[in-house]
Amino acid sequence: MAKRERKNTTENQILPLEDALPPDLFLLPIKSRPIFPGIITPLLIPPGKFTNSIEEVLKSNGYIGLVLLKDDKSTKDPVENIFQSGTVAKIFKKVNLPEGGINILTNTIARFQIETILSNSPHLIAKVKYPKEINSANKTTTKALMRSLLILTKELAKNNPLFTEEMKLTLVNMDEPGKMADFVASILNLEKQNYQEIIESTDIQDRLEMVILFLIKEIELISLQKKIQGQISEKIDKQQRQFFLREQLKAIQNELGVGDGKSEKKYDSLLERLKKANVDEQVVEEVAREITKFYTGDMNSAETNVSRNYLDLLNSLPWENPPERKIDLQLTKKILNRDHYKLDDVKDRILESLAVKKLNPNSKGSILCLVGPPGVGKTSIAKSISESLHRKFYRISLGGMRDEAEIKGHRRTYIGSMPGKIIQALRILKEKDPVIILDEIDKLSTGQGDPASALLEVLDPEQNSSFRDHYLDLPFDISRVLFVATANNLDTIPRVLLDRMDVIRLSGYITEEKVEIFRKYLWKKELEKSGLKNKKIQFDTKAIISLINSYSRESGLRGLEKMTNKIVRKIAYKTVTGESFKTTITEKDLKDYLGIPIFTDDRMTTPKLPGTALGLAYTPIGGATLLIEAIFISGKEGLLVTGKLGETMNESATIAYSYIQSLLGDDSLFKDKKIHIHVPDGSTPKDGPSAGITMATAILSLILGKAIRPGYAMTGELTLTGEVLPIGGLREKIIAAKRAGVHKIIYPKDNEPNLSEIPNYIKNRVHFFPVTKYSEIIKILFGEIKIQNKLNKKGK
Repeated sequence: MAKRERKNTTENQILPLEDALPPDLFLLPIKSRPIFPGIITPLLIPPGKFTNSIEEVLKSNGYIGLVLLKDDKSTKDPVENIFQSGTVAKIFKKVNLPEGGINILTNTIARFQIETILSNSPHLIAKVKYPKEINSANKTTTKALMRSLLILTKELAKNNPLFTEEMKLTLVNMDEPGKMADFVASILNLEKQNYQEIIESTDIQDRLEMVILFLIKEIELISLQKKIQGQISEKIDKQQRQFFLREQLKAIQNELGVGDGKSEKKYDSLLERLKKANVDEQVVEEVAREITKFYTGDMNSAETNVSRNYLDLLNSLPWENPPERKIDLQLTKKILNRDHYKLDDVKDRILESLAVKKLNPNSKGSILCLVGPPGVGKTSIAKSISESLHRKFYRISLGGMRDEAEIKGHRRTYIGSMPGKIIQALRILKEKDPVIILDEIDKLSTGQGDPASALLEVLDPEQNSSFRDHYLDLPFDISRVLFVATANNLDTIPRVLLDRMDVIRLSGYITEEKVEIFRKYLWKKELEKSGLKNKKIQFDTKAIISLINSYSRESGLRGLEKMTNKIVRKIAYKTVTGESFKTTITEKDLKDYLGIPIFTDDRMTTPKLPGTALGLAYTPIGGATLLIEAIFISGKEGLLVTGKLGETMNESATIAYSYIQSLLGDDSLFKDKKIHIHVPDGSTPKDGPSAGITMATAILSLILGKAIRPGYAMTGELTLTGEVLPIGGLREKIIAAKRAGVHKIIYPKDNEPNLSEIPNYIKNRVHFFPVTKYSEIIKILFGEIKIQNKLNKKGK
């Protein structure tokens, strides 16, 4: 050591400084990095325990031990959190700070090792020893190591602006290898454990080799850092060049008066959005080309205005993938049960579809199509699905849509062109995975184009991941959208479009269901809408049944809701004007509120006369009962059919007439007379083959002059040989029969599998008669009659 300390012996006696170091040291823990021997450095000590220690040190010999903390953030006792080797320092100067702390100037002298802790409170004091340094290398090796250390340090200094000329000069003039290693280690940026390894190293050769290794790593790190900075600088230079060019272009445009450049930043951010969204490279290239075209064009031209509108659309679309939304089947089931009464099979189908989506979020599931009469809750089910999935909801009405451009948009070359309904919906919602309901898909019209064909790409899970709107003219992923279509009738939906959808049928409601819906939902809802929530107004059961059967006989609930609203309006008027009214509405009160019943009797649902029979039909508005009438009229032998019947139903009437004529085998019964068949409610179009057995029964009843047994309704297609074939819409027809008070139904035996799928509460109290031949119907409706003998004789 170059520095010496006098001992209180004789004035001329001088001892080495190391011999004057005390065996016991006050310890001062330090953070981050240690202080190596031979360095003069200031230390800032905050108020507290160690400030008092410094005062005690200065009262004695002025030596203090600097030890490194293992963990700066640890709350452990310092005894457990300090390394066992450190540096002893001599305090030269102390300055008191205004906040209560002190600043000391120290000179580090030598390494020490802790032997034992003597005291932890009030001061941290340890018994220490001072290890002797050794050098296991010879002079040549040491010199080589020192030269390598000097060369590497100079190389490091080239790329380190913090390396001052004074530090370089100090390093060159050092002739002690241990001091050189310590000095270089003090300027390196190492981990705390690496610093401590150097502090603990007493072999000079090991220390030199260790510091050289760390120095090489530091140089490599700086070299890599410099390379990265060069790459970044190159990018920045390119961006700055583009920025200056754009600023120049903006200045030129301003001088020419062709734009203010305010939208530039917005469209630049659009390009960055598309790159981050990982869209198709084609999209990025096309948008970049369109932006360049917009910037370089005449801002007052019509073409530039088209580009601006196009870029605004692109900027407003949700290109980014939506967040992952968890599908909670229990929540979906709860919301469906809350909003809809019964419909258990429909709810199960929806939950099954969502379960598949939950197990495989990337699955390309089919599109749901809810089919049923008006007012049964198709649209509201779609809203409930949207709510349970925490997705936005949008409704597109397809009824009467004539132009395919409504779906896929117009070409941008046309004046006033705009995107299709799908892209417009996504622009409004700003989400990529909403629930979009395609309402009344069965009422698409054909005009300038074919909108049904335009829907093929939209509703095909294999194609809609790259849907191309004509206006957008870029692939856009709409596979995340949950499409729900609704329809009243499947007959008018093209087969190729129907194949792309998973059909879920919603039948109409029977009277018992409507009573419960009225009690639990409808009445409360109407009272709340009209501000009568606090009025305790009730319906008795007979009044509800009468309201359903006499004023709103339908498959759905809209008619019932209208009648209910009419009653509530009258009550609201009486409340406002101060008139008195009953708090319990009975069957007798309905006439005062609603007037004369719309459906007064059941005479058109009861075949009482010969030549009449009750059939069951399936219409776009649900199931219905059809009382078919037949009479003789004078004229040439033949058949006359009325009631606005379709082609298929006319053919069924002809088949029924021919079969009965063949069955009876007596042409004199038909000679010089014509049979007129009529289906009442003549303004309503009717079609389908399922009225075949009903028409045959009406004709047979007319010829026999005998009415059929009461309480029966029937449905089934009849062949010329008397076979009864299966029909569709059995569930809706059963509901229609129950609504009309008919509880005996004749139906094709081939439809028995369909009957097993219908809930028991719908089939409750209904007697079913499955048949395969018309001869079985004769036995059921007419009993054992004389005609049966003729059948036996003919071998039929």
